[in-house]
Amino acid sequence: MIDHAHDLDALREATDRLLSATEKIEGSELARPSRLPGWSRGHVVAHLSRNADALVNVLQGRPMYADSETRDRDIERDAHRPKAEQVADLAASAARFVAAAAAPADWSRTVTMRNGVTDSASRIPFRRRVEVALHHVDLDVGYELEDLPDEFTGREIDFLAERFDRHPDVVPMSVADDQGRFWTTGGGKEGDPVAVHGTAPELLGWLSGRRDGSALTVEGGLPLPALPPL
Repeated sequence: MIDHAHDLDALREATDRLLSATEKIEGSELARPSRLPGWSRGHVVAHLSRNADALVNVLQGRPMYADSETRDRDIERDAHRPKAEQVADLAASAARFVAAAAAPADWSRTVTMRNGVTDSASRIPFRRRVEVALHHVDLDVGYELEDLPDEFTGREIDFLAERFDRHPDVVPMSVADDQGRFWTTGGGKEGDPVAVHGTAPELLGWLSGRRDGSALTVEGGLPLPALPPL
C-alpha cells in the first residue's frame, strides 16, 4: 500500500540534500555538463523547479504542462540563470509542491500526468521523490546511486519493472539483487526468459538508463537485454 505521508516526509529529506548540494556548486560550475546527454547542471536544476510546479498542476487538476514545447522552452530559459536565482527557484518550487501535497485531499483519486498517463494521486509524492533523488545523481556532484536509501532503490526498481512489464520491445526477464529481492518484467517481445543479477544500485542504474549494465550478470552467458528509452 502506498503511504503518501511517508513519501512526503522522505521527499523533504531528499530535497534538503539536493538543496545543500546545489548551494555548494560554484556559480560557473552550473554550466558544466550533467550526466544527462545535452543538459548542463543548470538544465537539471531548472527541470526540477519546473517539474515541482508541474506536479502541483497535477494535484490541482490542471494539465501537467501546457505542451511539450512549452516544457522544453521553460527549461532552456531557466537553465542559464545565475546560481542564486536557480537555488531560490528550486527551494520555492519545492515548497509549493510540499504545500499542495500537504493539503487535505482524496488520495485515492486518479490524476493525469504528461502524455495522458494516469496514476493514483497517492503516488505523486513518490514520483517527485524519484525526480529529486535521481536528478541529484545526474548533477554529478559526488552523490551516487549507491548513496540512495535502499528502501527508495527497491521501490523504484518495482516501479520500473512494472513500467517495462509486457513492453513490446522487452523480452521476458527475471531480475534479482544481492539481497534476495526478485522482480519479473518484460515479456511483450518474443524470446527466452533472461535472468539478470546484480546489486540494487546497478540494477536501478540499468533500468533507468543511467548505467550500461556492464556490472550485472546474465545467467547462461546471454547478452544483456536491450531496454527502450524511458
